[in-house]
Amino acid sequence: MLRDKLINKTAIVGVIGLGYVGLPLAVEKAKAGFTVVGFDIQKERVDKVNRGENYIGDVVSEDLERLVRDGKLSATVDYERLRECDVVSICVPTPLDEYKQPDLTYVVNTAKEIALRLHRDMLVVLESTTYPGTTEEVIKPILESSGLKCEEDFYLAFSPERVDPGNLLYKTKNTPKVVGGVGKKSSELAKLLYESVLEAPVFVVSSAKAAEMTKILENTFRIVNIALANEMAIIAEKMGINIWEVIEAASTKPFGFMPFYPGPGVGGHCIPIDPFYLTYKARQYDYHTRLIELAGEINDSMPGYVVNRVMKLLNQRKKCLNGAHVLLVGIAYKGDVDDVRESPALKVLKLLEEEQAEVVVVDPYVESFKWRGSERKTQHLTVELARWADIAIITTAHRKRIDYRILVENCSLIFDTKNVLKSFKLSSPNIVVL
Repeated sequence: MLRDKLINKTAIVGVIGLGYVGLPLAVEKAKAGFTVVGFDIQKERVDKVNRGENYIGDVVSEDLERLVRDGKLSATVDYERLRECDVVSICVPTPLDEYKQPDLTYVVNTAKEIALRLHRDMLVVLESTTYPGTTEEVIKPILESSGLKCEEDFYLAFSPERVDPGNLLYKTKNTPKVVGGVGKKSSELAKLLYESVLEAPVFVVSSAKAAEMTKILENTFRIVNIALANEMAIIAEKMGINIWEVIEAASTKPFGFMPFYPGPGVGGHCIPIDPFYLTYKARQYDYHTRLIELAGEINDSMPGYVVNRVMKLLNQRKKCLNGAHVLLVGIAYKGDVDDVRESPALKVLKLLEEEQAEVVVVDPYVESFKWRGSERKTQHLTVELARWADIAIITTAHRKRIDYRILVENCSLIFDTKNVLKSFKLSSPNIVVL
């Protein structure tokens, strides 16, 4: 029985999607003692895993290399190997289309591949963030098209990923898990799976829908509060108030306040995307999620606000953005990671180039990124580059691998949208904060 296999860790576990969520999860499951097979449509990723080559920052390279060498972790593009698996975790992308409508193509195609190889006593867990109802309304019918019945022949649950790239304290291993099955047996088995892998509590909710809604709430909470911080920053600038000082002061209150910070927008695969899955689903219930959509509008407007501020700062020095030398410091969506997905810095770059600025990108974590159909390389921060710039815009809060003193001592004007130069501010009049 599957329960026994999970307890004695003889179950073979499949992880579909070996990206920022899937690979760390596969590694932790293998470290816990399970034999893990990773699936991905990108052969380059598969080959790297099978060579023990790490490409995800939150994975310890030595762990990956050892697990592959010991035969506990392997990867393949061959979905026929799903027949070997007792458990399958789905960790594929769930993007939005250009109209901010959910695109479940990867999830649906993955479910169809599983359905072709589904067997009795198999547990399928969806981890990809999506709208409430996806597991029961989309995944379950596809799997049951195999002729097997959920809760009788196989089991199905949703457990939201909670990956926070670059977080030094919380990793996959020690982050609490939420699990919701389509029935009692599915919930119990999914709970047992994660308890066998993680060093963190596993919370079981009443349904897959409740688990799906949990993840949406978490990131909606963040997008709304970031939008509030951004709006406060705009108002504070008009009033001549330093919003960073205000946030720091408000944070001294030991209750009733949690600090969120402004910036050039929001990025990553979660915050800018997840809340709009709920917006989409809410329309089916004739409800308009006004607060979520307004928060999205405010955050989406921040790259434009940053570029308008840059224009004004240059104008004050009798310079024009058209033809200006602009140093963009940071293209990753958050500090000390190499992830550029949905990065607001990309939008800032686009707007700067539309205004005919000459832009050089510096990012110690990102060697190159896709830009206008090709690869664009970043550069290393040097004294010469800092002196070349008419203005430097700090768009990512990297704390490591970058010597900001080079900027402060050599760049004539710096617009710091992340307040990373706080320690230099009093002694450097060339620094302007968001």
